[in-house]
Parts: sequence; structure tokens; C-alpha cells
Amino acid sequence: MNKTLVIVIHPDLAGSKVNKRWIEVLRDQKELYTVHDLHASYPDGRIDIEREQALLSAHDNIIFQFPFYWFNCPPLFKTWLDEVLTYGWAYGSKSGYKLQHKKIALAISAGVDEEDYNQGARYKYTLQQLTTPFELTFDYVKADYRPLFAFYGAEHHATEERIEQSAKDYLIFLRKLAAQ
Repeated sequence: MNKTLVIVIHPDLAGSKVNKRWIEVLRDQKELYTVHDLHASYPDGRIDIEREQALLSAHDNIIFQFPFYWFNCPPLFKTWLDEVLTYGWAYGSKSGYKLQHKKIALAISAGVDEEDYNQGARYKYTLQQLTTPFELTFDYVKADYRPLFAFYGAEHHATEERIEQSAKDYLIFLRKLAAQ
């Protein structure tokens, strides 16, 4: 089984319940998971592109873990995508496509309930539909994009029991991804 890189993009990890718990269970298994907290690594928002590309190159399985708000990712993730996935490295040349065949997935904590993310419901679209730009981005760089993992209801239904169950489910999700 290959070691999995989990890139955490949470602007207030100390105030998080779900993402913080997921990280705790990952850090208990350091032999399997490399946890990389972008906000802790780059508090000024200035990304070390070579470091990020080296981390990506060293792992076959990559997870982007973040809270979903305003129907998108935290701004640092968008900056990361713009700066790290460069021409000639991630795409567009004979020496590019360094992410080709690497398994990539999203792990998302969503504030609202899953039922609200459906056609005819409050937000009209599923979380899978709303994250389609990520799928297209990773398809463009020839990575192996996989279905996302989500915790729904973080705002009003994040009980200790649900968070603990999600942490167990997250580990199962990651193990299956690495085994495929």
C-alpha cells in the first residue's frame, strides 16, 4: 500500500470539529499518511511551489481535505491550484503531466445536510455536481480523479458520535483508495 498525501486546507482548523478529528486519526497512522496543512505551512499565503511539487511527486494517492463553503473551496486552495499546477510540470509539454495516473480525491466537510444538495432541494445541485471543476482540473492534468468523501451537516448535526463515525469511514475510504 502506498503512503497517501492528505493536503489539508482549512482556514480555522483550531475551530473545526470534523477536519480536526480526521487529522487526528490520520496522524495516529503516520506510516500510511502524510498530513500537510497548507495554512500552517504558508500563513502568509506564499506557496513554495517546488516543495509542493516534490510532495505530490513523492505520493501516488493525494487527498485534498477542506470545508466546503460559498459552494467552493477555501481561497488558499484556489491559489495553490493556480501556482502549483504549472505548465511543463502538471500539463502541456512532453515533460509535463507529473500527476498522470496519481489517484486524487476530495474529502469535504459541508455545513448543510446532504438532502439540501439535490435537484429540487435548497441548493439545486449535488455536492458531486458542485465539485465538477475539481474533477475537470484533475482530468486535465491526467490524474486519476476519484469520487469524493463528505461529511454533511457540520453546522448543526456534528455530534461526537457522527464525527467519530465519519473518522472511521474516512479511514476506510482512504484504505480503499490506496488499494485500488
